[in-house]
Amino acid sequence: MRGFFDTKIEFLKGVGPQKSALLNKELNIFTFGDLIQHYPFRYEDRTKFFKIGDLHEGLPNVQIRGTLKHLETVGSGRKKRLAAQLSDETGSVELVWFKGIKWVQKKLQSGAEYVAFGKPSRYGRKINIAHPELEVFTPGHQQEGYLQPVYHTSEKLKARFLDSRAIGKLQKQLLTQALPKIAESLPVYLIDRLALMSKRQAVQHIHFPKDQSHLQKARWRLKFEELFYVQLRLLKLKLARVDKFPSRPFQETSFIHEFYHHHLPFELTNAQKKVIKEIYRDLRSGNQMNRLLQGDVGSGKTVVAFICMLTVIGGGSQAALMAPTEILAEQHYRGLKEYADKLGLTIAILTGSTKKSVRRDLHQELEEGSLHILIGTHALLEDPVQFKSLGLAVIDEQHRFGVAQRAKLWSKNRDFYPHVLVMTATPIPRTLAMTLYGDLDVSVIDELPPGRKPIETVHRYDSNRLKVFGFMKDQIKQGRQIYIVYPLIEESEKMDLKHLQDGYESILRAFPQVPVSIVHGKMKSADKDYEMQRFVRAETKIMVATTVIEVGVNVPNASVMIIENAERFGLAQLHQLRGRVGRGADQSYCILMTDYKISKEGRTRIQTMVRTNNGFEIADVDLKLRGPGDLMGTQQSGVLDLLISDLSQDGKLLQVARQEAQSVLQDDPQLMTPENENIRRQVALQPKSNINWSRIS
Repeated sequence: MRGFFDTKIEFLKGVGPQKSALLNKELNIFTFGDLIQHYPFRYEDRTKFFKIGDLHEGLPNVQIRGTLKHLETVGSGRKKRLAAQLSDETGSVELVWFKGIKWVQKKLQSGAEYVAFGKPSRYGRKINIAHPELEVFTPGHQQEGYLQPVYHTSEKLKARFLDSRAIGKLQKQLLTQALPKIAESLPVYLIDRLALMSKRQAVQHIHFPKDQSHLQKARWRLKFEELFYVQLRLLKLKLARVDKFPSRPFQETSFIHEFYHHHLPFELTNAQKKVIKEIYRDLRSGNQMNRLLQGDVGSGKTVVAFICMLTVIGGGSQAALMAPTEILAEQHYRGLKEYADKLGLTIAILTGSTKKSVRRDLHQELEEGSLHILIGTHALLEDPVQFKSLGLAVIDEQHRFGVAQRAKLWSKNRDFYPHVLVMTATPIPRTLAMTLYGDLDVSVIDELPPGRKPIETVHRYDSNRLKVFGFMKDQIKQGRQIYIVYPLIEESEKMDLKHLQDGYESILRAFPQVPVSIVHGKMKSADKDYEMQRFVRAETKIMVATTVIEVGVNVPNASVMIIENAERFGLAQLHQLRGRVGRGADQSYCILMTDYKISKEGRTRIQTMVRTNNGFEIADVDLKLRGPGDLMGTQQSGVLDLLISDLSQDGKLLQVARQEAQSVLQDDPQLMTPENENIRRQVALQPKSNINWSRIS
């Protein structure tokens, strides 16, 4: 049976080697199993016939029936078109073709009865349908209304006559052989409890639904199964980690008490306290912690991480914090050194630019255990960096590091696995967090420290630039500093550097008395750092930059963020950039500059930024706009190997699937009971590399 779904697609009648090579390349369809799981993305309603007299331009695609008359070519040259009248007892509609005129003309027969399908539109006073689908009317049309599946295809496939309808014909042909071979992949008790359609029926009705009700049930069944197996896989990983990876339990709190009562310069928020409790519970459990800490820019994640470090240092181990850039590592180091010194703890920094002589001493202190906290970049992953006893590894801006890099930190200890805390200021919608990081426990800091004023965000068109300059001058007079960020679009770095340079020069002209810094990705690291440090020390008042500052320096005195061509940025990036200001007690501002011409999606992004400062709300809008694959970047795309589910719409179903997967594993962690035989077989059939266990195999 496995062999059938692994059969190469070229062996399906009507495909052959040439078409199969195209299907491989264009749609990633290699086998019978791949084709069956190439699901339609929408359906055309062929269940009812409209009367021609009832047509108007507001209707979607419609199906009509009538007699074809007055077939003629009109116009000449590029304006040439083929026109015909289709008439029933209520009226006539014009059908027009602008392409493939000769081919269409040969096929059509004046006076014959046809079924036409297409979108009515208005041309002058008349209603017409351009490039309709036409079929000669047969008595079968009258009896069998149906929903026509529409499949993704490509221009190259269409050129080889593999349009959506041709793919539908291949599906029909394959299904007659495949349906008897489709095994049930969920246990009977789950199917009964959730009133699910059988797998065989679901596959039949997802391609060729009898009606809307059958389609909905088929969709629900296939989406549930897919999300159930994604969650089952993640939860099994988590169970396996807890079983296989014990860690050293840490419960010593004397350092925390001293820090909390004598050195902490502010009151922690309730959200921070809640998260510290969750992490402390993990650290003392004896099982290796793998926790994701989400919190908006400025919500106080770093101090939470430091308090957790104190627990493991109190227990005789060391802690490490890894950041994606030298600037950010430097910032963490400066911020935490102040606290560490007060507690008599040793702390050091290791980056690509750390001198060899310093590295030698540092390596030695690490191995002896006299160095308590090491902050650094990717340099922490290098082989010579060996700890005496690494108790906690904190990874900042998780999305910049892959799973392999996380695993490298685990291997730094010989006798036990260090606890891992990954932090991100990129809010991840709950549905996405459950799927991307379902093997991690998730903690959220969802409130900002008291006294922080929300950043005021406004949208201004380029024509308001002089007013914006006036506002900047006022802010500088009050002693504030300003960021101006330009987009960097990879296709044309040269153009954008020119764009940045032009912007820089116009700022120098508009602010001749004001010292200005410039930073971009093409600069040498040392030059970049020099310019950044001048801005940090307030020697320069305006920082003109590309997005290199998206994850970066904390300058409490910078209170204005101006984003040029804001429509070119994604929502997550706009939110990250806005978070560079608002670090002090002063009112901060974010000004989004755009041209008048903005796409509909661009306008939604700008309006969302102006409306809310809530990172999670922004992340949800971003998920709806961009879809999950784009949201986390290509590094994560393999994780979202979804065939039919859509995380931006199927949040509730995902919750149900996760709960069901949890309850299955709670009762039967090894899936050994007879009731779970279908699950066991389905999982066993999947290749090791497969992330999505719901695939037909």
